[in-house]
Amino acid sequence: MSENPQNEYLKAKIMTATPQQLQTMLYDGAIRFCEQAKQAIIDGDIPTTHARFVRGKRIVVELSGGLNPEMDPELCSKMAGLYNYVYRLLVDASVQRDASKIDEALGLLHHMRETWLMAMEKVREQVNPAPAAAAAGQPIHDTPMNDTPMAGGMLSVEG
Repeated sequence: MSENPQNEYLKAKIMTATPQQLQTMLYDGAIRFCEQAKQAIIDGDIPTTHARFVRGKRIVVELSGGLNPEMDPELCSKMAGLYNYVYRLLVDASVQRDASKIDEALGLLHHMRETWLMAMEKVREQVNPAPAAAAAGQPIHDTPMNDTPMAGGMLSVEG
């Protein structure tokens, strides 16, 4: 029996993604599951609410576990605090069936995702400054990509 084509596509996307893309996918997944949990609360669908919260919390744990304090201990400490706060909001929202706590968690997750994307754009500019530098008439400096802090870890996106 063949697998769902959507699952096959998702597996291929994950297997070919860069660490940076995987991090973005984790943010996207956490946001998606939190939005689904909020909708399930509104609909009064307790089993779906629970399932979506479990998946969202697992992703937040994975994001936190992917921090590399050796690269920047202070930044990792701050990010770990944010991830812990988001996790706590999701636990409270789940127990209290409180959509406002999900909204706060979603706001933080959206902000962290956008910050991540801006950081990756900055890294790309440093790694490949030729287009921007040439346009600005600036000298070009090379920065190897493996000197940048990246998150890592294992998490199934299938559940």
